[in-house]
Amino acid sequence: SIECNLGANCVALDKKIHDEIFESIKKLESATGEGNQYLGWLNLPKEYSKEEVQKIKNTATEIKENADILLVIGIGGSYLGARAVIESQRGVFHNEVGSTKIYFLGTSLDETYITQILEIIEDKSVYVNVISKSGTTLEPAVAFRIIKKALSEKYSEKELKKRIIATTDKEKGALKKLADEEGFSTFVVPDDIGGRYSVFTPVGLLPIAVADVDIEELLDGARQAMNDFSVGSLEDNPFYKYVAVRNALYRAGYSTEVFTNYLPSFVQFNEWLKQLFGESEGKDGKGLYPSSMTFTTDLHSLGQYIQDGKKGLLFKTELKIESSENDISVPHDNKNYDELNYIAGKSFKELNLTAQEGVYIAHDNGGVPQITISIPKNNAYYLGMLIYFFEKACAVSAYTLGVNPFNQPGVEEYKSHMFRLLGK
Repeated sequence: SIECNLGANCVALDKKIHDEIFESIKKLESATGEGNQYLGWLNLPKEYSKEEVQKIKNTATEIKENADILLVIGIGGSYLGARAVIESQRGVFHNEVGSTKIYFLGTSLDETYITQILEIIEDKSVYVNVISKSGTTLEPAVAFRIIKKALSEKYSEKELKKRIIATTDKEKGALKKLADEEGFSTFVVPDDIGGRYSVFTPVGLLPIAVADVDIEELLDGARQAMNDFSVGSLEDNPFYKYVAVRNALYRAGYSTEVFTNYLPSFVQFNEWLKQLFGESEGKDGKGLYPSSMTFTTDLHSLGQYIQDGKKGLLFKTELKIESSENDISVPHDNKNYDELNYIAGKSFKELNLTAQEGVYIAHDNGGVPQITISIPKNNAYYLGMLIYFFEKACAVSAYTLGVNPFNQPGVEEYKSHMFRLLGK
């Protein structure tokens, strides 16, 4: 469900915006817009291969039965979606409570990070899932070199080829060539799906399955979203409402969308959202700047700016989860030095929802436009719906802005300068 409270800074959802959004949806669903060669994600929830999903589940079972650690090597869309799902469903401390620990690397060029990974895996049974369409992206490529060298000193050639799984192009590229030559098992990065839209492909599904998240339930939720968020009756559709309000706010001069939630386990989901919207909309001098905060933590730092800072700059898009399966309540304390016995017996979930309501009222009084996106509970099904919701909303919003949602020319430019400076 969607609630939109624009407070004192109300904006008009006029017929012009409605017509442009409707045309953008038709452009997307008829594959007539820019970048239409990358629309494989649009119908994927209905068209995915059941055989491939079973292969993913079988491989995940092999990893869980034989590995202490799975190393996932990738950057951008090659890891953000998987990490977002894993942490949202298994929690920030999933490596402390799960059977197979999952570490992500190839996401930076920091020598301390990879040195510590090498220390962690030294005496452990390790599998590797290296994810790259080309195999030449600098950060994951150098990380894979280092890990492959370390594991080759630990395992025989025959054992090593069992422990490295490449998710890459189906027929070309450096990683595909290496995988074929050395006999690594492979999964395919589809040609028609870009990295930031690849959560429901093997790019995301294999690490997610290793984390014991039900990938079929995730896909079921995405399929339901695909049905719910079609052209249909737009006025009552939460998908349409979100796209319309964020575009109206953009035209009213707002430049920043702050994605917020009240769960530390959704920090990486916010990171995925920032890539999705930042790379899709931020081009040709256009687009909302995607930012994020996790409450109540950031209320004690950035909350001051939201409440009393410059107006007309940012609006909030907040995720609300209505119920929780955990049940931890505040205990009674006989000494009551902190004077909190008045909330003794209340659940943390009740406290969190009450805090959310209080913040909503305060920010409304502060003149901050707010969009609240609600799901009944945090599980794989509703997360699948949420991911597809944002993917489609992002693509339609970008078309409404008049930009190609599926390219990233700015990323390519930094790469060219970096490689030149390195002496390529």
